[in-house]
Amino acid sequence: MELAREYYEQVGAPMLEERFGGLTSRIAAGLAGPGSECFGFDDEVSRDHDWGPAFCLWLTPDDYRERGRELQQAYGELPPVFKGFGPRRASPGEEFRVGACATVTYYATHTGLERPPGSHREWLSIPEASLATCTNGQVFADPLGEFSRWRAALLAHYPEDVRLKKIASRCFTIAQSGQYNLPRSLQRGEPFAAFWFAAQFCVDLMSLVFLLNRRYAPFQKWMHRAVKDLPLLGEWAHGVVAELTSPLAGDRPAVAEEACAVIIRELRSEGLTDSSSDFLLDHAHRVHSRIADAALRQRFTVVP
Repeated sequence: MELAREYYEQVGAPMLEERFGGLTSRIAAGLAGPGSECFGFDDEVSRDHDWGPAFCLWLTPDDYRERGRELQQAYGELPPVFKGFGPRRASPGEEFRVGACATVTYYATHTGLERPPGSHREWLSIPEASLATCTNGQVFADPLGEFSRWRAALLAHYPEDVRLKKIASRCFTIAQSGQYNLPRSLQRGEPFAAFWFAAQFCVDLMSLVFLLNRRYAPFQKWMHRAVKDLPLLGEWAHGVVAELTSPLAGDRPAVAEEACAVIIRELRSEGLTDSSSDFLLDHAHRVHSRIADAALRQRFTVVP
């Protein structure tokens, strides 16, 4: 991210001023989208593809129609090596990650909508990892503010009823995988099933912690790394997952049971449940009952 910002400020911005001076007050620039570098997780391993000095240029639809091709050509003529890094090697079909793009196209690529989601149904239709992908990174410049307004609408997180629906779903699946199926699989001597339910428990536990923090969870590749930085239960969840996935893990059902107890205490402290049960599934129904939208509350269904 530091490389991208410096590349834009020292190389990109001067080129834009020289060749597109009349348009610079309408171009947003930054780096966001797919890729470890946009989450701040890039390292030596990730530098073998889709990595290097680069940035994004986001335009209004009209500006992109009129000048987009010309702007992309000028972007492609920028020095490919900067401060000893580069050139960037794009994976086939991934060239769209950087360079010129219409703002509406950028967000539609990840959300399927040409505007911020409005209804609960629209929010639920967007994969959470896609919301994380299109709101990561940094915006270096946005004189019009259009890109940032759209970004802010998504960063405000789910409407509360949608968040409650997803929290209730995670409580349900965490209880099923960790408190019910994991110990029973071990009792039956089914190692694959036990491994599967332990992994599912970990994914859903981290997903729930992201929801409690009102943050979007990235896709599974980065979820464990990202959860550690969350202020509420983040470091704790990171440790639980590390323990459950360790080859030297001991009593995995006991670890899962204690983790559920911690979650239940947090749900109670936030006023999301008043159940005295130690089975997280019972709390799922209590959380679900707090959804204000009658249509969304009508049936308890698990949502992704």
